[in-house]
Amino acid sequence: MSSPTVKLNSGHQMPLVGFGLWKVNNDTCADTVYNAIKTGYRLFDGACDYGNEVEAGQGVARAIKEKLVSRDELFIVSKLWNSFHDHDRVEPICKKQLNDWGLDRFDLYIVHFPISLRYVDPSERYPPGFTFDGKKVVPGNATIQETWTAMESLVDKGLTKSIGISNFNGQLIMDLLRYAKIVPATLQIEHHPYLTQEGLVKLAQSNNMAVTAYSSFGPQSFLELEMQRAKDTPLLFDNKTVKSIADKHGKSTAQVLLRWATQRNIAVIPKSNNQSRLLQNLDVTSFDLSKSELEEISGLNQHLRFNDPLNYGVDQPIYV
Repeated sequence: MSSPTVKLNSGHQMPLVGFGLWKVNNDTCADTVYNAIKTGYRLFDGACDYGNEVEAGQGVARAIKEKLVSRDELFIVSKLWNSFHDHDRVEPICKKQLNDWGLDRFDLYIVHFPISLRYVDPSERYPPGFTFDGKKVVPGNATIQETWTAMESLVDKGLTKSIGISNFNGQLIMDLLRYAKIVPATLQIEHHPYLTQEGLVKLAQSNNMAVTAYSSFGPQSFLELEMQRAKDTPLLFDNKTVKSIADKHGKSTAQVLLRWATQRNIAVIPKSNNQSRLLQNLDVTSFDLSKSELEEISGLNQHLRFNDPLNYGVDQPIYV
């Protein structure tokens, strides 16, 4: 089983369903990636901040060595962390991340957050997280334009095929489009029925940017982080509307939540350690929801965001 693809504005094809590497433990990451490839996944969504790119690369290398897949069949995504937004820091950190993965190029490299933080030398602490010294959040001086210009040079130098953005709001996108020589190929955002962000999705898609949803299951992704907002929110898996639609189609609630996105041409990057759920999550384009079902699920919107720096105690109010 494999995923259908969406054509990016860069001309490259991106799988509509991928595997997200956020919160995948280091000791199991290599085997997890290898098994996901064996199951049929081809897109892997990583990041400096996830702290598991070395292990993810080991899983990829094993799969290629055993001829389960070729490098060209994979779509590897990584992200630029906030501490490396200065123009002269972007290329070196991208090269470090490529080395961690054991690759010579990414398929997609994304600005993780529209936040510039003071540089932290990778030899001192990596990944650096939000703090400069392990305690304080210290802003950097790079503008989005400075960072994006450096991102564009990565494409020119062959270090990545496409570049994108994540966690950007509409105003930042409109501003970026005024100076970008390369329009972002993708916008990655938190997107689930409790946070539909319909206007933002429309803005991106109308400007030929593919949208990728993370945290497609809403509060589920944040329970293990002990986030109070997630604990206080009813699980989407238990929602009557979602369960009713799932029963009607003979699918799991997870499959319905993912299909709600993919049917609207929004890519998804779920993860699971369970083999049956791995297969189910990949099988989210073989059935269609009716227009009324899509609208019912969208009607669950509460503008409820979980992945906000403020929810982690980090004073970076990018969504106020």
